[in-house]
Amino acid sequence: MRRPLNSLIQSSANAFYEVLTTHCRALKSGTLADVYTANKILNAYARCKELHIARKVFAEIPHRDTVSWNTMIAGFVNCGNLGTACEILKDMKRCCFDFDGYTFGSLLKGVASSYRLEVGQQLHSMVIKMGYEENVYAGSALLDMYAKCEKVDDAYMVFEYLPEPNCVSWNALIAGFSQVGDRSTAFRLLHCMEKEGVRVEDGTFAPLLTLLDDIEFYKLAIQIHVKVIKHGLVFDNTVCNAMITSYSECGSIRDARKVFDGAVGMRDLVTWNSMLAAYLVHEEEELGFQLFLDMQRLGFEPDIYTYTTVLSGCFEKAHKSHGQSLHAVVIKRGLECLVPISNALIAMYLKSNNTSMGEALKLFESMELKDRVTWNSILTGFFQIGLSEDSLKLFGQMRSLMVEIDHYAFSAVLRSCAVLATLQLGQQVHVLAIKLGFESNEFVASALIFMYSKCGIIEDARKSFEETPEDSSIAWNSIIFSYAQNGQGTIALDLFFLMRDRKVRLDHITFVAVLTACSHIGLVEEGLNFLKSMESDYGIPPRMEHYACAVDLLGRAGRLDEARTLIESMPFKPDAMVWKTLLGACRACGDIELATQVASHLLELEPEEHCTYVLLSHLYGHLRRWDEKANLTRLMRERGVKKVPGWSWIEIKNQVHAFNAEDRSHPRCKEIYRILGELMEEITWLDTDTGLDASICDFDTCLP
Repeated sequence: MRRPLNSLIQSSANAFYEVLTTHCRALKSGTLADVYTANKILNAYARCKELHIARKVFAEIPHRDTVSWNTMIAGFVNCGNLGTACEILKDMKRCCFDFDGYTFGSLLKGVASSYRLEVGQQLHSMVIKMGYEENVYAGSALLDMYAKCEKVDDAYMVFEYLPEPNCVSWNALIAGFSQVGDRSTAFRLLHCMEKEGVRVEDGTFAPLLTLLDDIEFYKLAIQIHVKVIKHGLVFDNTVCNAMITSYSECGSIRDARKVFDGAVGMRDLVTWNSMLAAYLVHEEEELGFQLFLDMQRLGFEPDIYTYTTVLSGCFEKAHKSHGQSLHAVVIKRGLECLVPISNALIAMYLKSNNTSMGEALKLFESMELKDRVTWNSILTGFFQIGLSEDSLKLFGQMRSLMVEIDHYAFSAVLRSCAVLATLQLGQQVHVLAIKLGFESNEFVASALIFMYSKCGIIEDARKSFEETPEDSSIAWNSIIFSYAQNGQGTIALDLFFLMRDRKVRLDHITFVAVLTACSHIGLVEEGLNFLKSMESDYGIPPRMEHYACAVDLLGRAGRLDEARTLIESMPFKPDAMVWKTLLGACRACGDIELATQVASHLLELEPEEHCTYVLLSHLYGHLRRWDEKANLTRLMRERGVKKVPGWSWIEIKNQVHAFNAEDRSHPRCKEIYRILGELMEEITWLDTDTGLDASICDFDTCLP
């Protein structure tokens, strides 16, 4: 909020003025020689972060004590200057002053903030040497340092040496195990803490709530909420914000909103941001946009997190205008120069539709500072809209500019190699991934599996799968897809059952892969049983893509009536993907009547999408219904719809050659078309000899 921020600045200025006044009086009265008075002034300057003045005062104290040294150490630690704090510690030792629990506590706090484990271990040896391992301040700080550096076993050992651990010690240990995701130990510690009668507080529950991030933990989230109410912490901001996020991630936007509504009068900016994120995670974009307006109406100024969150809700075509309005607000408030906000805008333009790549590139080129996220967004954007060659060029540019390559970049470029079927280049990228230690990363492994699978090298795809952690559902899903799409559906299903038996987490993508496998090997009843049992047996409700797979399954088996009945029984309105799948099945089965009905749905949903017109046109041509085909061509012309030519790539001697329909740009164009003409003559001869109809191949678009 603006007012609290202004009052905070004002109060800081007032505090500094009061310290100066007190300092002047002490100098005038001569009381600065008193160490107690000097330490108070020293501490006040340190709290105001005026450390250059504090150092002068410190140098002028004639009889320093341990408190004087501790105050200076704490001041530099609180300002994030651990190096200077350590130098002061050395000076303190040289001047023969004894360290105490507060000395170690301050320094270890700085170590924990900067994750300097090696410095913390040296301080630990000094703590033991000087007999402070059982001191509650030094011990708790040691415990917190190890926990924040994710050395939870060492933190637990320190904890066991404390004679009477207080709530700070317990909370630090719980936070440490929560940070590393050890849910069972963290909740066991809560139980022990309550059993010991130690007072629980906001620092106890907030870390635990971060572990409740799935629908399976919903009941546990309710139990924690009850404890929060019981201990009178329901109005604590930290706990309230964590509860909103936890309920959201456990699948209950309703409970998240109840917590938010109950925090009236105590909300801070984090509370609003948590609720905003919850709405957008649950695809309640309109409610999220309204919340964004409400928070400003009530005087809360959005921060970087607010803008990046609300921009993430502008990906859908229906919300494109909101995204453009937000972009205007960002420019008006001078925030476009902030890298996270520019990255969010780039992501918004890339995900909204294929025509917005230009806006994303303009933003990218205008950014003076770019981070890995910036480069990866454009890299992934090129791949997603089919510009895989540009993706590879950008990756080369990243390498030449020494941009740090991470697993997201490797994943995007390997998928581009897969689309282009450039096996040799993909293998080179694989070598680079091994060199940089990313080959076992689940995202990179998944992309490697995809790349080798697309290039038809299923054996190498399997090798990449074997090198990933056994519990990576991403890698399991990828290898199941690979076998399914390479015609080895039986192996794909065997892998699914193995995945289930090994208790690897199944998700909605797993079942898309399984249904694809059933479709490709004609296991119709088995596939339908998977669809029916998804929610009852595995707790995963079917999504649009699962129904599309089931429609494809029935369509390939020629059971079009059942496919249509399935669509009509869906619990939500079918989207274009489902209708396109049925239209493709109609074309394969030659059912022109049903195809016409399906096409009418598609033309209503996506009047500018060329694929529907092309599929229907092919079907009319195949059945020699030339009048309907001519009418469809005329409709395309009237609506300004043009067929987007398909592209093909081939890699020869480590060089990629790209072709599209009606393309004459290749240097060996004449030779290519001569060979193509010879092939067409042979196809025509085979057509008359076998009775096949070559019109379905649509070669007329690529012949001269």
